[in-house]
Amino acid sequence: MTATRGVIFDLDGVLIHTDDLHFQAWSEIAGRLGIPFTREDNDRLRGVSREESLEIILEIGGTQVSETEKSVLADEKNAIYRTLLRGLSAADVEPGVRETLATLRERGLRLAVGSSSRNAKMILERTGLRGWFDAVSDGENIVRSKPDPEVFLRAAEFLALTPAQCAVVEDARAGVEAAVAGGFTAIGIGDAGSHPEVTWRIDTLGEVLERI
Repeated sequence: MTATRGVIFDLDGVLIHTDDLHFQAWSEIAGRLGIPFTREDNDRLRGVSREESLEIILEIGGTQVSETEKSVLADEKNAIYRTLLRGLSAADVEPGVRETLATLRERGLRLAVGSSSRNAKMILERTGLRGWFDAVSDGENIVRSKPDPEVFLRAAEFLALTPAQCAVVEDARAGVEAAVAGGFTAIGIGDAGSHPEVTWRIDTLGEVLERI
């Protein structure tokens, strides 16, 4: 991996964990619709856009609503989630994140975030991580969510690098598929590490330094 010049990090599940906040928000929406929603169901939504997440929940409940209602429900979920995000702080950053980012920057690598979330910049600001990254590619600048590689391709473009020059760090299998489809080195942490197409499996973020 000596040719690697940039690293693109998924946000949620890699740098911070807001799974529980998503679960709380989606649980409220599902409850209104009379749809049972478990933490296992919530795991299916990792790395998936808000609109596609809602489609999965409706599928779980065997429920149909109009396109207008879908738009309203997605917006309501986001409003609930953004309210919960106000409680985030620097203390919510995963252990070892800042040290890993600092070392990568010292080595001269360019760093970006590649997240399907439209709230990525807000999360980075509230946790004090925004200044570590040269670029952010998120739900505001893409039309296709993972496993489509668009979010990572845009991140590489923002870094002025090619996919072959970048590694992607992901915790979701859909994210690994997106990285591979885009021609990136795919580093999987957590569940993503078991994906058969992952380039490297890591158990802690600090292990990125051993691979790059």
